[in-house]
Amino acid sequence: MNKKETFLNGLFKENPTFVLLLGMCPTLAVTTGVIDAMGMGLATTFVLICSNIFISLLRKFIPETVRIAGYIVIIAGFVTIVEMLMNAYFPALAQSLGMYIPLIVVNCIILGRAEAFASKNGFLPSVLDGCGMGLGFTGALMIIATVRELLGAGSLFGLPILGGSGMSIMIMAPGAFFTLGIILAVINIISAKKKGGQEDAF
Repeated sequence: MNKKETFLNGLFKENPTFVLLLGMCPTLAVTTGVIDAMGMGLATTFVLICSNIFISLLRKFIPETVRIAGYIVIIAGFVTIVEMLMNAYFPALAQSLGMYIPLIVVNCIILGRAEAFASKNGFLPSVLDGCGMGLGFTGALMIIATVRELLGAGSLFGLPILGGSGMSIMIMAPGAFFTLGIILAVINIISAKKKGGQEDAF
């Protein structure tokens, strides 16, 4: 896999949310607003990139028997940094995201990329993988949040649109499942049509 493919892999082919269905807890919980979704996505991206870098550099020195524990310690260190920075510079966002910031430590996307990619590849590929997966996750959160905030609160980025009112169910738990389900259905239909078109070409 070349550098471009490594980066684009997380955006499209193996998007953590829409393809691999990883990180569902923050996906469903923090997508009531686009600002919260973007904050969570960028925080996760930062942790993902930094943990990938450290794990790729230390992969030959971490004993096999404690590798998972070692990965979690590294990830937890960067999550602590993110939490402190958000509390210092973006207190309103930190308060809104609440417990979901420290829970980044157990986000299966980060631990999964550490085990599946960073522990087997060098510095640059690990950076590109972290960027692609992180931005893919951020983009997915923002797409879901845009739909939910627009239809649920009648706003976008907190600014009133559509009269500032909407269907309250869309910003509740069922709205998250409805939105994710519809988006996944659309993606599957498009993928099936593309696959069918390629088969017809042969």
